[in-house]
Amino acid sequence: MDINTEILENRIFAEIALGDSASLSKTISSDDIALFSYISGDVNPAHLDKDYAASDLFHHIIAQGVLTAGLISAVLGTKLPGPGTIYLGQELRFHAPVSPGDTITAKVIVTELIPEKHRVILDCHCFNQDGKDVLSGTATVQAPTEKISRPAIALPEVRLLRHEFLRNLLTKATSDTPLPTAIAYPCDETSLLAVTEAAARGLITPILVGPTSLITAKAAEYKLDISAFRIEEAASSSAAAKRAVALAHEGIAKALMKGALHTDELLHEVVQPGTGLRTGNRLSHVYVMDVPSYPKPLLITDAAINIQPDLEDKHSIVLNAISLAHSLGIETPRVAILAAVETVNPAMQATLDAAALCKMADRGQINSAILDGPLAFDNAISATAAAQKHIISPVAGQADILVVPDIESGNMLAKQLTFLANADAAGIVLGASVPIILTSRADNDRARLASCAIAVMMAGAHG
Repeated sequence: MDINTEILENRIFAEIALGDSASLSKTISSDDIALFSYISGDVNPAHLDKDYAASDLFHHIIAQGVLTAGLISAVLGTKLPGPGTIYLGQELRFHAPVSPGDTITAKVIVTELIPEKHRVILDCHCFNQDGKDVLSGTATVQAPTEKISRPAIALPEVRLLRHEFLRNLLTKATSDTPLPTAIAYPCDETSLLAVTEAAARGLITPILVGPTSLITAKAAEYKLDISAFRIEEAASSSAAAKRAVALAHEGIAKALMKGALHTDELLHEVVQPGTGLRTGNRLSHVYVMDVPSYPKPLLITDAAINIQPDLEDKHSIVLNAISLAHSLGIETPRVAILAAVETVNPAMQATLDAAALCKMADRGQINSAILDGPLAFDNAISATAAAQKHIISPVAGQADILVVPDIESGNMLAKQLTFLANADAAGIVLGASVPIILTSRADNDRARLASCAIAVMMAGAHG
């Protein structure tokens, strides 16, 4: 059905005769069903949950009956009688389910004309592509008496934003043994929310490290219950960072989480020789992004720690990201080394580094992944863009990991996806002996929980 370019012209009561009919057709999609659920609040799992629907009466997702009935309303309001029609009543009988992919035709036929108040009674049917009746009934309307002819208003473009990867990640990460996690200086709403939410989901067992009086006061201010959590006294943010790292160093905590202190303050303690959490690997940050318009998770690195990484740094950054991808169940991640162009240019260091990293992969210095670069961002995530530039690559258009040239480009890319493409971004620091969870004031609850879930999965993957 496409009425956006039509001229809508009604039939006034005097122009309508018995037997007149009109119809329209529409193919019902899963997005239609989800959008109707959103508008109506009908979250019946028969319409949305594939697993539930498989065990239900029809063994598959079905459309809401009223969604199908809405096609009748569309015929009455746009075709017969058309604009100016007043819907007075409707009797409906539902005969068969409507599934995603079914093409439904709604047809109305005039069966009675009542001159008083210009009423029209119409027989209504909806049938599928096989000619099977899915709905029938009778509609009563008041027909217009003034002629109307005008262009149909163009409908807005609607895009449903789904974050299925992070939802699935939370399901996979939940276990009977929450991950003991030291939270350094949890003295603001963001970090305390992350703690309470993750604990409620069974992801972590929090150890709050900081000034006890301040932590409890902030929790009371934000009406958050932290009574079940252990609190380790530390007088300042720097003392909290030191104590949190010590808890991880001693094996009491299996993960760290940044609270209301600067990232550098926490990482300064992490990299201390003897008392820190160094492993020989370089620390790097990864945003695990759930972008609704991209068909799989997108890992962006490094957007938070390494300011201007050289080739050796990028080698470590790539290895860290590949290890994380494996923890998330991506067996052979496709790694795109980003630059502004997709050809090697001696004047652009990012292209030289990309070429060198790919050769390192060829020589076995980077394993269990497929690398390609340099690739511009559009070529890395769009097969169409890659084809237009005649790029033949096993990574182009289907990247799992994006390795950015520097912290500025990475930070801007991640935030553009978050704020302009409605992506969720979970942040994690890699390369230490325990995962380090970073949360942001801009994170929603799903992103905060996902950051914790990633730490849980990493800890499980690495024993």
